[in-house]
Amino acid sequence: MNDHRYIIHAGATVREALVQLNTLPGATMVLFVTDGGGRLLGTVTDGDIRRALIRGTSLDSPVTEAAHTDFRYIRLGSRDVAAMKRCRESGITLLPVLDGDGRPVDIIDLTRRHTMLPLRAVIMAGGRGERLRPATLTTPKPLLRIEGKAIIDYNIEALAACGIDDITVTTRYLAEQLDEHFSRPVAGIQVKTVRETEPLGTIGSVTLTDVARDEGDTLVMNSDLLTTVSFEEMYLHHTDMHADVTIAVVPYQVSVPYAILSLDDEHPGLVRGIEEKPSYSYYANAGIYIFGNHVLRRLQDGVRCDATDLVDRAIADGLRVTYYPIKGTWIDVGSPVDFRQAGELIRHHNSMNSTR
Repeated sequence: MNDHRYIIHAGATVREALVQLNTLPGATMVLFVTDGGGRLLGTVTDGDIRRALIRGTSLDSPVTEAAHTDFRYIRLGSRDVAAMKRCRESGITLLPVLDGDGRPVDIIDLTRRHTMLPLRAVIMAGGRGERLRPATLTTPKPLLRIEGKAIIDYNIEALAACGIDDITVTTRYLAEQLDEHFSRPVAGIQVKTVRETEPLGTIGSVTLTDVARDEGDTLVMNSDLLTTVSFEEMYLHHTDMHADVTIAVVPYQVSVPYAILSLDDEHPGLVRGIEEKPSYSYYANAGIYIFGNHVLRRLQDGVRCDATDLVDRAIADGLRVTYYPIKGTWIDVGSPVDFRQAGELIRHHNSMNSTR
């Protein structure tokens, strides 16, 4: 582990722990107490030391007398998403990652990286964005800037915050600009790009990546979305349902401005009733999916395929296809009106964060 500011040896005193706590950056002040072999024995905070002093512990006592030994941790290589969620919800901000011998090898800051989803991600960015012309005549739509940041980077940052660090962007239109953009890390992630030589539909370009060769799951999404979808909740839903495919959806309501007749199917020509200006509620595809990699392996190299076609095939073959309703914001930045709305949303979000 590179950051040793949070590590204190069991032989240190309570006074030394206070001094070290005082040097820590940010609002999270916790030390991890280790023994001579580097194994984690406990954690200590200002509150732990205050309670120890009240009990009669002196400043010159070993820090172990103030340490909290019933601490939370995860094992190296573990991706227990539900456990990490429980830690975050209980107020834990720094979560140690221990090796097989109980030594801390990493510390996860749950205020920055909310979880560690065992997912790879593929972002589709090959479209021409024709409804946003003339802006997209010289710039691919994913690189159009909203409040100073490329649309696609909002999605990269959201994925990175969930611990997804294997991200591939598939490109075609003005691909060299996306290659240049991702020649540098975004949100600490070295994003890979692969280029379509011919249109492969909304999911066919996954065959250009290596994600489907492994077991597990892959998140596939469009690049021109702005959303507050919880990838963590969507993944937990996917696993709880033992799904082969999970589709993120948004509520969509259709209002008919006329009175609608209800017809009698058994007696053609007869009317069973009439409803004045009804509204119908549906779920619309949000362009975000979690696919089991065994489903993605059904794609054929070089053959055009849309995501909806692959989903239809999965349903026809009896696979488990579920849906996950997005609770929050979802905007498909496909038109000038959507683009302006997205800008207003980001400005509102930034202003809310600045007042916290």
